[in-house]
Amino acid sequence: MLLELAQWLAKDIRAFNVFTYITLRAVLACLTALLISFMVGPAVIRKLTAYKIGQAVRDDGPQSHFIKAGTPTMGGALILVSIMVTTLLWADLQNRLVWIVVWVTLAFGAIGGQIAKRESLEEDLRRQPSHPLRHGQRGGKLHDRLVEVRSS
Repeated sequence: MLLELAQWLAKDIRAFNVFTYITLRAVLACLTALLISFMVGPAVIRKLTAYKIGQAVRDDGPQSHFIKAGTPTMGGALILVSIMVTTLLWADLQNRLVWIVVWVTLAFGAIGGQIAKRESLEEDLRRQPSHPLRHGQRGGKLHDRLVEVRSS
């Protein structure tokens, strides 16, 4: 959007032609993403903490790791917000390759979010007594078989 605005202004004011250089826009996009992450970051962390989407710490781990319990694990959401806003602000939206990268990035972000959500739910289920996931049926049956074969 800002590129189109700069191109429109460049018709009357030649100084705005500097925004046609992709290197300048890349630097400005990085700075914009940094500012967005600083401004939006605390709110995203509060939201993730409120939704109780936090890091699970195993009971048999070191005592020093217990302070990490509840740390938000979906920080990728903050990165996605920063990337998408800066892309929409600074990229050439007429270029279809930009849109392909946007959609692929969002797709991978959605996949990562689902994985983080599932792992968080599985960890909650594992903490409950007598749940199948607590007894190693998480999908690691091949690993369990290998351990059985090696131990016998």
